[in-house]
Formats: sequence, structure tokens, C-alpha cells
Amino acid sequence: MGMPDAEGQGPPDGLPDLPPEWGRVIVPDDASALAHEARQVRRELRRLRRRTVWRGRLGLTPRPDGRPPLGLPVLIVLVSVLITLAGLATVTWPRSARSGDGPTVVPYPTAAPAAVGPLPALDLVDATQSPVPLRSLLPAMIILVDACACADQVTQAAAAAPPGVTVVTVTGGRTVGTSPTPGVRPLADPAGGLRDYVRLAAHPSAAPAILVDREGTLVRLVPELGPVEDYRADLARIAA
Repeated sequence: MGMPDAEGQGPPDGLPDLPPEWGRVIVPDDASALAHEARQVRRELRRLRRRTVWRGRLGLTPRPDGRPPLGLPVLIVLVSVLITLAGLATVTWPRSARSGDGPTVVPYPTAAPAAVGPLPALDLVDATQSPVPLRSLLPAMIILVDACACADQVTQAAAAAPPGVTVVTVTGGRTVGTSPTPGVRPLADPAGGLRDYVRLAAHPSAAPAILVDREGTLVRLVPELGPVEDYRADLARIAA
């Protein structure tokens, strides 16, 4: 039988001795007095059961032979992959422009872009609205003046054109402008085919020019007429 407690009372008959560090154990007559402790015990048991179940599902429980759980390496690899993907997403995620930054301005091109293919078989119109096949004017220097008349540049180009090269100014719509420069033939492009061909947006201070030889091959596309020396050699090429 057990040792008596501090009041000289031992454990009830038939019960083993209790550990001395437990102190005095009082068994209440009404079991409802232990309801709070019972709820704590049940809560702890449920928590342990859930943890055990999830560890088993993830393969984190020790194996009977004492080796590490099978799911542990998989979990490590999964975490590493997630961290890597998060880093890549952070680097490649598009950033919105800051409010203090100004818009990106693309300067108007000053160098000739790549060739855009042979001259298409377009029909322009003259002042009487009669169709004029563009290929019938080759070789030609065709200047688009739908956004800029650029009279000085057109006059310089006409003066530099060698014999046999037709200098043509082209406006948009059906209104044909008058050219004060002798030797320049004004035409209109109702369908806007030439502007689509050169793939250059209209600029109010620029008149692009197309230099085409007698075979319809594009020799030079000048996005903006400048000094004649920039394209004089090309004029000689299309006249050959």
C-alpha cells in the first residue's frame, strides 16, 4: 500500500502508489468538477492526432528501420522550387512606370530603314483625276508631301536629279497640289498606298522620298529630305 500523505491519509485501497512529485491528489465526489481539465486533455489529444495524421500523409513519420522519413527530401525539394519560382516571378514581373518618370520619346528616324520590297503597281491621279500608273514614271524620285510641302527640299531634289529621272510629289486624298518647281510632277494618292508602302508615319516637318530604278527596285528610302549630298549618289544609280 502507499505511503500516507501529509495529513496521514494514504491512497485508497487497491490503487498503486502515486509519484511523490504529484503532491496531494484529491478526487472530487462530483466528476463535473473536472470538466475544464477534461476539455484541455481532449483538445491536446485532438491536436496530437491531427499532427500525426498530417505527418503520415506527408511521409514525415519515422520509418520502422529508423531511417529518415521518405517525405522529408521531397518537402525540401518542393520548398526550393517554390523559392526559385518566387524569385523568377519577382524579376520578370512587369513594373508600372513611376509617376515621376516622363514618357519614352522615340526620335524621328534620320537614317534610311531597311528596304521594304519592290515598288507596288499603284495608280495615282493627276489634277484632272485621271489615273497615272506609278510604274510608268520610273526611274523616279517620289516625294511624299502629304504632311509637309517642304518646298525648298523639293526644289533642291529636282535640281539634283539627273536627266531621265522623274521627280514626283504625292499628296494624300484626291487634291493634287501645284508645284512651283519646274520639272516636278504633282500627283495624289487617294488610297494612301505609298504611305503604307514606306511604313512611315506622317511627320509635319518631314517629307520622305523613295528612289526607285527603272526595274521598280527600291534603291533608297529617305525618311526625311535633307542635304542633297546625302542621296546624290543614289540618284545617279537609278538613272543608270
